[in-house]
Amino acid sequence: MNSNTELGEFLKARRALVSPAGDGGPRRRVPGLRREEVAVLAGVSTDYYTRLEQGRHKRPSESVLGALAKALELDEAATGHLFDLARSVSGSGRNSPSSSVQRVRPSLHKLLNSFTAHPAFIRGRRTEVLGMNPLAASLLTDFLAKPVRHRSLIRWAFLDPEARQRYADWEQVAASMVGTLRLDAGRHPHDPLLAQLVGELSMNSGEFRTWWADHRVVERRDGIKRFNHPDVGYLEVNYEALDVTGATDQTLFIYTTEPGSESEGKLRDLAARLNSPGAAPRG
Repeated sequence: MNSNTELGEFLKARRALVSPAGDGGPRRRVPGLRREEVAVLAGVSTDYYTRLEQGRHKRPSESVLGALAKALELDEAATGHLFDLARSVSGSGRNSPSSSVQRVRPSLHKLLNSFTAHPAFIRGRRTEVLGMNPLAASLLTDFLAKPVRHRSLIRWAFLDPEARQRYADWEQVAASMVGTLRLDAGRHPHDPLLAQLVGELSMNSGEFRTWWADHRVVERRDGIKRFNHPDVGYLEVNYEALDVTGATDQTLFIYTTEPGSESEGKLRDLAARLNSPGAAPRG
C-alpha cells in the first residue's frame, strides 16, 4: 500500500459520503461534496486541498486535519485513521510491525481457558486470532488448528464458506471486518503481511474489493453477534473488546449471553458437549 496515495484516496472516498447541506439544485454527476466545498468547510484553499488529495502535499498540520475531520463528518475512529494516514505520509508514523510474530503471554492463555462458560479469544494485527478457548473455537472455528497464515478472522470470513453459514448476518460482520483491517493498514502502512492479505482477499472476493474501496473504518468495542451453530442452532451473544495491557495491537474478546435467554441455554449446552467424556479432542 502506497502511503502517498492512501491519504488522498481516503479524503476522496469520504467526501463522496457527505451530503451537501441544503442541496436542492440539480442532481450532481458524482455524489458528495466537491473539493472546493470541502476546502471552504475546512478553511483552506481549494489548491491546498487538491494537492492533499493528489498526494502532492505531505505535511498537513494537526489543526488542518482536525478541520478536515469536521468537514467530512468523521467519527472518532475515522478521525484517528486520518491522523494515522497523515503521519505515515509525512514519515512520522509509528514503527511498522513488519512480519514480526505476535505472541500471547502464557498467563493470558490460562485466563482464556478459565472462561469455561464464555467464548473468549485474543485478536492481533490483521485480525489474526492469537489465542482462544475451546468454546470460542466451537462457536467460530478452531483457528489455532489452522496454518499460521490462515488464522485471520477476515480471511476466514471471506474465503471459507463455513463462515457465511456461521454468521447469521454475514454481510454486516464481513463489512465491519474490512473497516477494522483499514484501521490496521493506517497504523501499519508498511506491513508486508497485511499487504499480502489485502491482495489475496482482493483477488478472491468481489465483496471485499467493493468494501475496501470505500475506505470506511470500524472500531468495534461492544455489540451483538448472531450465529447459526450446526449443533445448537441460532443464538445471540453480546461481546466486549478489551485492549490487552502491555501488548501492542492485542484485543481480548469475550462473548456473553443475556441471563435467562434461550441463547444462554444453548451456549451452556454447547459448553456441556465440549466437556462430555466422549467429546472429540480440540484440533
